[in-house]
Amino acid sequence: MERKQKQSFAKWITSGKVNKRLCIIVFTAFPLILLLVFTYLPFARMVQFSFYDMGYIGSRKFIGLKNYIAVFTRDDCFKALRLSLFYLVGAFIQLALALLFATMLTGNIKGSGLFKGFLFFPYLVCGIAVGFIFKFFYTRGYVLDTVLQWFGFQLDNLPYWLRDTKVNNISLAATSIWRYMGQNMVLFIGAMASVDKTLYEAASIDGANSWQKFKYVTFPGIKTIVVLNLILSISGSLSVFEPPYVTTGGEFGTATYFVVMDKLAHNSNKVGLASAMAVVLIFLILLVTLFQKWFSWFFLGDFEHDSKLEQIKMKKRNKLAEAYAEGTNKG
Repeated sequence: MERKQKQSFAKWITSGKVNKRLCIIVFTAFPLILLLVFTYLPFARMVQFSFYDMGYIGSRKFIGLKNYIAVFTRDDCFKALRLSLFYLVGAFIQLALALLFATMLTGNIKGSGLFKGFLFFPYLVCGIAVGFIFKFFYTRGYVLDTVLQWFGFQLDNLPYWLRDTKVNNISLAATSIWRYMGQNMVLFIGAMASVDKTLYEAASIDGANSWQKFKYVTFPGIKTIVVLNLILSISGSLSVFEPPYVTTGGEFGTATYFVVMDKLAHNSNKVGLASAMAVVLIFLILLVTLFQKWFSWFFLGDFEHDSKLEQIKMKKRNKLAEAYAEGTNKG
């Protein structure tokens, strides 16, 4: 009896149905465990730390919401939030340039693959390496100053690109544009490739010019990726770290939110306050994401653009039907 039970159990455990279930459980459980251990539990601990006055070692004292109040009242924290506006403006410029290059490079242009590679390459470079490259690029008397002198500018009239508070944050925002524009461009190109080509044919039949094709065919077809790139870019503008940290160390008014958080945690040993800053940043990114979802639904939703697409499709079907009818009559 026991032998039969063992045989039936062995047969059941080796059956295809059980193997399929085991595979599903194992391949689902393993990433969930990793996500729990390395993401959700550390996040829960960070939220807990944000309510304490504490360092990495030593005693801790529960202080309630004082750390969160300090985030919005401390001068360095507030300036860091305000500084994100430079990178926010840079994010919109970056998206506009990415969309422009993506539109140009989806056409039949010689060497478009080479240009795509050149524009995407900066995204593959490590952020720390980018910081060192542009530290050398912006240093007084080096690459940028030399190039500008070729065009007739005098060195004495040029600003210190990393020390002058009037231009240093613009310089660093330009660095972020250079690095991330290629990523946005590739996402746009992928989205444009998925747009139905017959819509362009129908638009051409109706006499649409290039701008009308972009407005009524291309843009409605890629609006999901536009929203995704907006979310990624604006979230990135709130969490800039490598360029200012490597090039200036956060000095001369270039300390972004992440740089201030890093200094508070590691230099000042204010782990509780740094944790509160991290929690605030997460909620700011969530609010921005929700706002963009609402914005995309309200302004880019299925209203005018989708109706235009339906009109184009209907005209395409009518043209084909007329051509078919003419061919039948001639036959």
